[in-house]
Amino acid sequence: MKSINKINLALIPTPLEICNFENKKFIIKRDDLTGCELSGNKIRKLEYLLHDAKKKKADIIFTCGGEQSNHARAVTLAAKRLGLNTKLFLWGKEKSNYSGNLFLSKMCGAEIKFLNKREFDNVNEIMFKDSQLLKKRNGLNAYVIPEGGANVIGSYGYFNFVSELSSQTDLNKLDGIVVAAGSGGTAAGILAALSKSNYKTKVIVVNVLYDAETIRNKILNLAKALINEFNIDVHLSVDKLIVLDGYSTEGYKKINQDKIKLIKKFASESGILFDPAYTGKAFYAYYHNFLKKDLGMKYLFVHTGGLFGIFGREKEYIL
Repeated sequence: MKSINKINLALIPTPLEICNFENKKFIIKRDDLTGCELSGNKIRKLEYLLHDAKKKKADIIFTCGGEQSNHARAVTLAAKRLGLNTKLFLWGKEKSNYSGNLFLSKMCGAEIKFLNKREFDNVNEIMFKDSQLLKKRNGLNAYVIPEGGANVIGSYGYFNFVSELSSQTDLNKLDGIVVAAGSGGTAAGILAALSKSNYKTKVIVVNVLYDAETIRNKILNLAKALINEFNIDVHLSVDKLIVLDGYSTEGYKKINQDKIKLIKKFASESGILFDPAYTGKAFYAYYHNFLKKDLGMKYLFVHTGGLFGIFGREKEYIL
């Protein structure tokens, strides 16, 4: 297996906790605690991606996401630690007031280019063209990180996550690891690692952005690419991947009141907050499929962060 280096940015290992909600216990992996301003799952990926950027002598980092992208915020702040600027290509509109992740990215000096939905569908091409133009005009080298850090280098962060998790609990006793899926990089790394093991554990994803078929294909293709890139001696176990569909029908940027009520109730009992785009929807799916059935000690929930996405949406959360 080919080795890969990283920059140490995340506060890991993150805690594994047992929560009690509505008199039912469940296991939660607190990847929201990978840092403060760098909190969430993205930083595990960025440890590898930014090492690669430095190795390739990048002058600036390009990346993309929604206007409240956790990933874009994490990229901006992590890159600043390394003395690198960022340019963000965000799906949304220019705001008179910035909040949440967008506020933090702007405050830390990110250059932001807003794109409409049609433009964002071609964001990789737009980032490539802008990087070529920057090179031609200014002689600067842009390192392009895809949406969510979802490529083979970034996903390696969650390949290693499974080893960390296995040191904290007996994975043979887990039937599934439940996680939100936006671009699919987190799930791809977990799937590749579970395929390499003899554990029966499955990775169960709650798709919040793409439809079920699209995210399944993204995860499988990325996991296969990860295995090939790093010469991992394993055959991908496609049956270890399950997609829980139908928990983001209101759209990626929206969340309905049923989900918010559950988020608020859980927060009031546990002091743990979920965001409206990823973990809130994933926990809603987890609650109805596993926790209500008292299966919380068999199915682990991964809290991938997203706290800053709450800010700017206070009115929805306090209704």
